[in-house]
Amino acid sequence: MKRLMTLALMLLVMQCYGQQFEGTVTWTMKMEVTDPKLKAEMERGQQRMSDPANQAKMKEMQEKMNDPRMKAMMESNPQMKAQMEQMQKVMSGGGQVMPKSFRVRSKGGNTLTLMEGGMMDGMEMLFLKDKSMTVRLDRANKTYTVMPGGGDDKGNAMAATPKVTKTSETMTILGYNCTKYIAEFTEGGITRSEVIWTTTDIKDFDSKSFGRQRMGQGGRTMFPAGVEGVPLKVEATTKEGKMTMEATEIKRESLNAADFAIPTNFKEVKGRF
Repeated sequence: MKRLMTLALMLLVMQCYGQQFEGTVTWTMKMEVTDPKLKAEMERGQQRMSDPANQAKMKEMQEKMNDPRMKAMMESNPQMKAQMEQMQKVMSGGGQVMPKSFRVRSKGGNTLTLMEGGMMDGMEMLFLKDKSMTVRLDRANKTYTVMPGGGDDKGNAMAATPKVTKTSETMTILGYNCTKYIAEFTEGGITRSEVIWTTTDIKDFDSKSFGRQRMGQGGRTMFPAGVEGVPLKVEATTKEGKMTMEATEIKRESLNAADFAIPTNFKEVKGRF
């Protein structure tokens, strides 16, 4: 599960659209768990969530969080507050972990990603092109956290280099002709694969920047070198299961520049990834 969550974050920080594109791209996300052990654990977790005793505990937790003393304690510790709120989201969502969808808004090379559903519901990721930096925004607590990795840096020489194969298979997504690429990664003795469907028909996207953007302390590129075009669908397979992400709408529209900046009254906090 942790590996799928890592892949989700790696693919979701869509800091890759060129400065010519302005608008919103909407994506859906689906996860199919195939590992029998993990699947059984998730089913047991969902059963525990629906148990009346746990429902009562969740109600008790909510009441405690509304207590003035608890509120004051959490206000002085934003990280603890974020963890409590995240736990509450998972419990109230019946154990749903992965997001169901996300929206990426882009202007001037900057992007703002909003997660919808799961334990990442409401998470906002802002990529600032001029600083080559990605931050996580917490509007409820008026804080932000700088994500590890960077933008157009050289990354880590130890990052896994995938084997990329361009196939002859094609698919139409949102009216755009897409070509199928297969990327195979070997990390820690474990091989996993990603299927990436890309199009070269969208001219106002900087498709080359997909190969330049990097994320995480390992310096892995957002999309492997050798993959040409703009990704509109990604299928990532691990030993735990399969995650599929697909663009469902590309909407060109005028956006407010103020939305692509860290609010001046936000405080920086450290986070774990």
